[in-house]
Amino acid sequence: MKKIWITGAEGHIGTALLELLEGVEYQLLPTDIHEVDITKIDEVTQFVYVNRPDVIINCAGMTDVAECEKNIDEAYRVNAIGVRNVALAANDIDAKVIQISTDDVFDKESRIPYNEFDTVHPRTIYGKSKEAGEKILTQLLNRFVIIRSSWIYGIGRDFVDEVLRNAAKGGTMEVPNNQYAAPTSAFELARVICHFIDSEEYGLYHVVCPGSCSRYEFARTILEYTGKTGDLDLYPVVARDDVRPTYSVLDNMMLRLTGIPEPPDWKTALKEYLEETGGIE
Repeated sequence: MKKIWITGAEGHIGTALLELLEGVEYQLLPTDIHEVDITKIDEVTQFVYVNRPDVIINCAGMTDVAECEKNIDEAYRVNAIGVRNVALAANDIDAKVIQISTDDVFDKESRIPYNEFDTVHPRTIYGKSKEAGEKILTQLLNRFVIIRSSWIYGIGRDFVDEVLRNAAKGGTMEVPNNQYAAPTSAFELARVICHFIDSEEYGLYHVVCPGSCSRYEFARTILEYTGKTGDLDLYPVVARDDVRPTYSVLDNMMLRLTGIPEPPDWKTALKEYLEETGGIE
Protein backbone atom coordinates (compact mmCIF):
# COMPACT_ATOMS: atom_id res chain seq x y z
CA MET A 1 0.00 0.00 0.00
CA LYS A 2 1.38 3.39 -1.03
CA LYS A 3 2.25 5.70 1.88
CA ILE A 4 1.42 9.40 1.55
CA TRP A 5 2.94 11.93 3.96
CA ILE A 6 0.96 15.19 4.04
CA THR A 7 2.69 18.06 5.84
CA GLY A 8 0.66 21.05 6.97
CA ALA A 9 -2.30 18.69 7.16
CA GLU A 10 -4.46 21.06 9.21
CA GLY A 11 -4.50 23.78 6.54
CA HIS A 12 -6.98 24.29 3.69
CA ILE A 13 -5.23 22.00 1.21
CA GLY A 14 -4.26 19.35 3.74
CA THR A 15 -7.82 19.18 5.06
CA ALA A 16 -9.20 18.83 1.53
CA LEU A 17 -6.68 16.11 0.68
CA LEU A 18 -7.54 14.08 3.76
CA GLU A 19 -11.24 14.29 2.93
CA LEU A 20 -10.71 13.24 -0.70
CA LEU A 21 -8.31 10.42 0.14
CA GLU A 22 -10.42 8.95 2.93
CA GLY A 23 -11.20 5.34 2.08
CA VAL A 24 -8.71 5.25 -0.81
CA GLU A 25 -6.11 2.47 -0.82
CA TYR A 26 -3.34 4.62 0.61
CA GLN A 27 -1.79 4.79 4.04
CA LEU A 28 -2.09 8.44 5.00
CA LEU A 29 0.53 10.06 7.22
CA PRO A 30 -0.83 13.53 8.05
CA THR A 31 1.29 15.80 10.24
CA ASP A 32 1.35 19.41 11.30
CA ILE A 33 4.05 21.46 12.98
CA HIS A 34 3.31 19.88 16.35
CA GLU A 35 4.19 16.42 15.01
CA VAL A 36 6.94 17.33 12.54
CA ASP A 37 8.53 20.76 12.16
CA ILE A 38 9.86 20.78 8.60
CA THR A 39 12.41 23.48 9.51
CA LYS A 40 14.21 20.92 11.69
CA ILE A 41 16.17 18.47 9.57
CA ASP A 42 16.43 15.89 12.37
CA GLU A 43 12.65 15.71 12.79
CA VAL A 44 12.10 15.40 9.05
CA THR A 45 14.71 12.70 8.49
CA GLN A 46 13.59 10.69 11.50
CA PHE A 47 9.96 10.74 10.34
CA VAL A 48 10.93 9.75 6.80
CA TYR A 49 13.26 6.95 7.86
CA VAL A 50 10.69 5.48 10.26
CA ASN A 51 7.64 5.80 7.98
CA ARG A 52 9.27 5.64 4.53
CA PRO A 53 6.56 7.46 2.54
CA ASP A 54 6.30 6.90 -1.21
CA VAL A 55 4.95 10.41 -1.82
CA ILE A 56 5.38 13.57 0.25
CA ILE A 57 2.83 16.35 -0.30
CA ASN A 58 4.32 19.45 1.30
CA CYS A 59 1.46 21.78 2.18
CA ALA A 60 3.38 23.35 5.07
CA GLY A 61 4.38 26.95 4.60
CA MET A 62 4.45 30.45 6.02
CA THR A 63 1.74 32.12 3.97
CA ASP A 64 0.92 35.32 5.87
CA VAL A 65 2.35 37.93 3.51
CA ALA A 66 2.55 40.69 6.12
CA GLU A 67 4.20 38.39 8.66
CA CYS A 68 6.76 37.31 6.06
CA GLU A 69 7.67 40.96 5.48
CA LYS A 70 8.19 41.45 9.22
CA ASN A 71 10.08 38.20 9.84
CA ILE A 72 12.23 37.57 6.80
CA ASP A 73 14.43 34.89 8.33
CA GLU A 74 11.46 32.83 9.46
CA ALA A 75 9.84 33.11 6.02
CA TYR A 76 12.96 31.65 4.38
CA ARG A 77 13.39 29.12 7.18
CA VAL A 78 9.93 27.66 6.52
CA ASN A 79 9.43 28.24 2.79
CA ALA A 80 12.97 27.50 1.61
CA ILE A 81 14.92 25.55 4.25
CA GLY A 82 11.82 23.52 5.13
CA VAL A 83 11.56 22.48 1.48
CA ARG A 84 15.28 21.67 1.44
CA ASN A 85 14.87 19.40 4.46
CA VAL A 86 11.94 17.56 2.89
CA ALA A 87 13.84 17.18 -0.40
CA LEU A 88 16.99 15.84 1.25
CA ALA A 89 15.04 13.24 3.19
CA ALA A 90 12.96 12.31 0.13
CA ASN A 91 16.09 11.86 -1.96
CA ASP A 92 17.44 9.27 0.48
CA ILE A 93 14.40 7.00 0.00
CA ASP A 94 13.53 7.98 -3.60
CA ALA A 95 10.17 9.48 -2.60
CA LYS A 96 8.24 11.79 -4.91
CA VAL A 97 7.65 15.31 -3.55
CA ILE A 98 4.61 17.40 -4.47
CA GLN A 99 5.35 20.97 -3.41
CA ILE A 100 2.67 23.66 -3.09
CA SER A 101 3.75 27.11 -4.29
CA THR A 102 2.10 30.41 -5.14
CA ASP A 103 1.21 33.05 -7.70
CA ASP A 104 3.25 35.53 -5.63
CA VAL A 105 6.39 34.41 -7.48
CA PHE A 106 5.28 36.79 -10.25
CA ASP A 107 5.32 40.59 -10.30
CA LYS A 108 2.43 42.89 -11.22
CA GLU A 109 3.62 43.95 -14.65
CA SER A 110 1.62 41.58 -16.87
CA ARG A 111 -1.98 41.93 -17.98
CA ILE A 112 -2.24 38.45 -19.46
CA PRO A 113 -2.25 35.23 -17.40
CA TYR A 114 1.14 33.85 -16.40
CA ASN A 115 1.99 30.35 -17.63
CA GLU A 116 4.67 27.95 -16.41
CA PHE A 117 7.19 29.19 -18.99
CA ASP A 118 7.05 32.83 -17.90
CA THR A 119 9.94 34.28 -15.92
CA VAL A 120 9.27 34.73 -12.22
CA HIS A 121 9.97 38.05 -10.51
CA PRO A 122 8.61 38.06 -6.96
CA ARG A 123 8.22 41.36 -5.13
CA THR A 124 7.19 40.11 -1.68
CA ILE A 125 9.31 38.25 0.85
CA TYR A 126 6.62 35.57 0.75
CA GLY A 127 7.00 35.23 -3.02
CA LYS A 128 10.80 35.35 -2.86
CA SER A 129 10.96 32.68 -0.17
CA LYS A 130 8.58 30.42 -2.10
CA GLU A 131 10.66 30.89 -5.26
CA ALA A 132 13.73 29.92 -3.24
CA GLY A 133 11.94 26.74 -2.17
CA GLU A 134 11.11 25.95 -5.80
CA LYS A 135 14.74 26.40 -6.84
CA ILE A 136 16.05 24.22 -4.03
CA LEU A 137 13.61 21.45 -4.90
CA THR A 138 14.62 21.42 -8.57
CA GLN A 139 18.31 21.31 -7.60
CA LEU A 140 17.97 18.40 -5.18
CA LEU A 141 15.35 16.13 -6.76
CA ASN A 142 14.35 14.60 -10.06
CA ARG A 143 10.98 13.22 -8.94
CA PHE A 144 9.05 16.34 -8.00
CA VAL A 145 5.92 18.26 -8.88
CA ILE A 146 5.63 21.96 -8.07
CA ILE A 147 2.07 23.27 -8.04
CA ARG A 148 1.42 27.01 -8.05
CA SER A 149 -2.06 28.20 -7.18
CA SER A 150 -3.81 31.37 -6.05
CA TRP A 151 -6.48 32.77 -3.72
CA ILE A 152 -7.13 29.36 -2.16
CA TYR A 153 -10.22 28.97 -0.01
CA GLY A 154 -11.56 26.01 1.95
CA ILE A 155 -12.65 24.93 5.41
CA GLY A 156 -11.42 27.45 7.98
CA ARG A 157 -10.51 31.12 7.94
CA ASP A 158 -10.06 32.61 4.48
CA PHE A 159 -11.53 35.32 2.28
CA VAL A 160 -14.83 33.48 1.73
CA ASP A 161 -15.19 33.02 5.48
CA GLU A 162 -14.30 36.67 6.10
CA VAL A 163 -16.98 37.92 3.71
CA LEU A 164 -19.65 35.65 5.21
CA ARG A 165 -18.71 36.59 8.78
CA ASN A 166 -18.98 40.27 7.88
CA ALA A 167 -22.34 39.63 6.22
CA ALA A 168 -23.58 37.95 9.40
CA LYS A 169 -22.64 41.06 11.40
CA GLY A 170 -23.96 43.48 8.79
CA GLY A 171 -22.51 46.88 8.03
CA THR A 172 -19.86 47.64 5.43
CA MET A 173 -16.69 46.08 4.06
CA GLU A 174 -13.99 47.67 1.94
CA VAL A 175 -12.60 45.36 -0.73
CA PRO A 176 -9.83 46.08 -3.26
CA ASN A 177 -10.96 46.35 -6.87
CA ASN A 178 -7.44 46.52 -8.31
CA GLN A 179 -6.16 43.07 -7.28
CA TYR A 180 -6.84 40.28 -9.79
CA ALA A 181 -6.25 36.53 -9.61
CA ALA A 182 -8.11 33.22 -9.94
CA PRO A 183 -10.03 32.16 -6.80
CA THR A 184 -9.35 28.46 -6.31
CA SER A 185 -11.22 25.91 -4.23
CA ALA A 186 -8.91 23.85 -2.02
CA PHE A 187 -11.02 20.82 -2.89
CA GLU A 188 -10.58 21.31 -6.64
CA LEU A 189 -6.87 21.89 -6.14
CA ALA A 190 -6.67 18.73 -4.03
CA ARG A 191 -8.33 16.70 -6.80
CA VAL A 192 -5.54 17.65 -9.19
CA ILE A 193 -2.89 16.98 -6.54
CA CYS A 194 -4.35 13.49 -6.11
CA HIS A 195 -3.80 12.88 -9.83
CA PHE A 196 -0.06 13.36 -9.35
CA ILE A 197 0.19 10.77 -6.58
CA ASP A 198 0.19 7.92 -9.11
CA SER A 199 1.14 9.87 -12.23
CA GLU A 200 4.54 9.73 -13.90
CA GLU A 201 4.22 13.40 -14.82
CA TYR A 202 6.75 15.66 -13.11
CA GLY A 203 7.74 19.31 -13.20
CA LEU A 204 6.00 22.64 -12.73
CA TYR A 205 2.24 23.08 -13.01
CA HIS A 206 -0.18 25.94 -12.47
CA VAL A 207 -3.44 24.73 -10.95
CA VAL A 208 -6.22 27.28 -10.55
CA CYS A 209 -9.91 27.41 -11.25
CA PRO A 210 -9.94 29.06 -14.71
CA GLY A 211 -11.01 32.65 -15.09
CA SER A 212 -10.18 35.66 -12.98
CA CYS A 213 -11.76 38.47 -11.00
CA SER A 214 -10.95 41.30 -8.64
CA ARG A 215 -11.22 40.88 -4.89
CA TYR A 216 -14.30 43.08 -5.06
CA GLU A 217 -15.98 40.89 -7.69
CA PHE A 218 -15.05 37.80 -5.68
CA ALA A 219 -16.74 39.21 -2.57
CA ARG A 220 -19.79 40.34 -4.53
CA THR A 221 -20.17 36.86 -6.08
CA ILE A 222 -19.95 35.20 -2.64
CA LEU A 223 -22.79 37.40 -1.39
CA GLU A 224 -24.82 36.82 -4.55
CA TYR A 225 -24.55 33.02 -4.36
CA THR A 226 -25.42 32.93 -0.65
CA GLY A 227 -28.33 35.35 -0.98
CA LYS A 228 -26.71 37.88 1.33
CA THR A 229 -26.29 40.86 -0.98
CA GLY A 230 -28.57 42.90 1.26
CA ASP A 231 -26.69 41.98 4.44
CA LEU A 232 -23.38 43.65 3.67
CA ASP A 233 -22.48 46.83 1.81
CA LEU A 234 -19.33 46.35 -0.23
CA TYR A 235 -17.18 49.36 -1.05
CA PRO A 236 -14.57 49.02 -3.80
CA VAL A 237 -11.24 50.58 -2.87
CA VAL A 238 -7.81 50.83 -4.45
CA ALA A 239 -5.35 48.70 -2.49
CA ARG A 240 -2.35 50.87 -1.73
CA ASP A 241 0.17 48.07 -1.71
CA ASP A 242 3.30 48.61 -3.75
CA VAL A 243 4.62 45.13 -3.00
CA ARG A 244 1.93 42.53 -3.64
CA PRO A 245 1.12 41.86 -7.30
CA THR A 246 -2.11 43.50 -8.44
CA TYR A 247 -2.39 41.04 -11.34
CA SER A 248 -1.31 37.47 -10.71
CA VAL A 249 -3.71 35.42 -12.80
CA LEU A 250 -2.28 31.99 -13.60
CA ASP A 251 -2.78 29.97 -16.78
CA ASN A 252 -3.00 26.16 -16.45
CA MET A 253 -1.00 25.66 -19.64
CA MET A 254 0.88 22.55 -18.49
CA LEU A 255 -2.33 20.81 -17.46
CA ARG A 256 -3.68 21.34 -20.97
CA LEU A 257 -0.44 20.31 -22.68
CA THR A 258 -0.22 17.06 -20.71
CA GLY A 259 -3.93 16.22 -20.95
CA ILE A 260 -4.64 16.53 -17.22
CA PRO A 261 -8.21 17.77 -16.60
CA GLU A 262 -8.43 21.35 -15.36
CA PRO A 263 -10.58 22.31 -12.38
CA PRO A 264 -13.98 23.89 -13.14
CA ASP A 265 -14.10 27.67 -13.65
CA TRP A 266 -13.93 29.75 -10.49
CA LYS A 267 -17.63 30.64 -10.36
CA THR A 268 -18.74 27.01 -10.76
CA ALA A 269 -16.25 25.83 -8.14
CA LEU A 270 -17.30 28.57 -5.72
CA LYS A 271 -20.98 27.73 -6.08
CA GLU A 272 -20.29 24.01 -5.53
CA TYR A 273 -18.17 24.77 -2.47
CA LEU A 274 -20.86 26.98 -0.95
CA GLU A 275 -23.52 24.35 -1.64
CA GLU A 276 -21.42 21.59 -0.05
CA THR A 277 -20.60 23.65 3.04
CA GLY A 278 -24.15 24.88 3.60
CA GLY A 279 -23.59 28.42 2.40
CA ILE A 280 -26.37 28.01 -0.18
CA GLU A 281 -29.63 26.68 1.21
